[in-house]
Amino acid sequence: MNIRSGHVLVVGDLILDRYWKGDTNRISPEAPVPVVAVRAVDEFLGGAANVAANIASIGGNVTLIGAVGNDADGATIRDVSSSKGVAPDFVVLEGLSTIVKLRVVSQQQQLVRIDFEPPELPSVGPEILDRVRTHLADHQVLMISDYAKGSAACAPELISLARAAGKTVVVDPKNIDFSIYSGASLLTPNLSEFVRAAGPCGSLSVLKSRALELTNDLGLGAILITRGAEGMTLVEASGDCIHLDAHGHEVFDVTGAGDTVCAVVAACLSGGGKLPEAIQLANTAAGLVVSKFGTATVSKAELEAATMRVAQPPQGALSIPELLDLRQTARTRGERVVMTNGCFDVLHEGHVRFLQTARARGDRLIVALNTDESVRKLKGATRPLNCLASRIAVLAALECVDWVVSFEEETPQALIEKILPDLLVKGGDYEQAQIVGRDAVVAAGGQVCVLPYLEGCSTTSLIARLRQLEGVE
Repeated sequence: MNIRSGHVLVVGDLILDRYWKGDTNRISPEAPVPVVAVRAVDEFLGGAANVAANIASIGGNVTLIGAVGNDADGATIRDVSSSKGVAPDFVVLEGLSTIVKLRVVSQQQQLVRIDFEPPELPSVGPEILDRVRTHLADHQVLMISDYAKGSAACAPELISLARAAGKTVVVDPKNIDFSIYSGASLLTPNLSEFVRAAGPCGSLSVLKSRALELTNDLGLGAILITRGAEGMTLVEASGDCIHLDAHGHEVFDVTGAGDTVCAVVAACLSGGGKLPEAIQLANTAAGLVVSKFGTATVSKAELEAATMRVAQPPQGALSIPELLDLRQTARTRGERVVMTNGCFDVLHEGHVRFLQTARARGDRLIVALNTDESVRKLKGATRPLNCLASRIAVLAALECVDWVVSFEEETPQALIEKILPDLLVKGGDYEQAQIVGRDAVVAAGGQVCVLPYLEGCSTTSLIARLRQLEGVE
């Protein structure tokens, strides 16, 4: 994926986000409201302009189309867009005021938002379509940012035009009637928007089924539902579903987070990225932008640094929640996860050969270890010879082992059902039907196999030899 090589054409509603910031030290004598002494005025790109700014901020090439008034606010959107590396091509309407959202902020808290916008935007569909026809051939992705202000009212014509030209179409919808976005490659509603269109979703399974129904009914390629603190869920027309948990950043301000998600997905797709890869990067970007104040963007450097942290996950001993997060990340990347389990009390050559062979069959290897109490129940009161911490330390030091996790139960059945590895491996002379967790893994589309142990190597024989030597001495 090379974001710099792609070009995104963004079409939608252009908004200027203005912030009045100041101190609040008293209540007005005229009414029971705070008095804000304004000390600073900040202006940011909003709506489709914020989508375009996010694309440019991470290194993408972007052209922006929308309608503004012939006024100072419209000129500000154009000038700020250009300064951020966005190529603007606006429909300028005489006698129309540019849409402005004014937020009054004191001590990092928004006190009130005041919207300045015409009650009804004149029809600009023909002018928008003319500009899209001019630019479409030079762009791989058409991004429609619909804030229900009028600039994206011609969405059906835009989608038809772009798909006929073989372009990918990403739509951030605001219209409750999703049918006007029929034929789009990807629809990116937030949860409340999706529920308004599809009906209440009391569980994740209902959400998935309704999303799949919508993709099929409307001829969509996929629906990506952003769910705030619950992360995001991608449902493709094929029935494939990916859920990503939200990244654990402190949430400071969610303004524009949806714009960031759409922007990163569109930029990735324009650079040849695949959808699972694109939403993974978008999820990372969303986690960064919500920690900022106001309508913010994510820089290329910030995203690269965050991606490096995700790309190089921790190795060694993990808690079960940490392991489940990493397993989901691996699934999103298309990595094959292998899992095995055992006591691994006295590590020997047979164990190492077995683990190396298991790791060679995938991209990640998880080793689940019985706790000391669990080993005693299986092997007797004299075992284990090495405590859990020692066994974890030795296994985690092996290059072929990615993650080590312990379980207290006599069998790893419950843990396997949570992780659902792509390949479950056991060593020795097991029959597949005897392997704990087999049914759950197979039912989820995974595989199970038995690898032979190295002849002459076993913990039991090593212990016997040690006792023999002790007797000789």
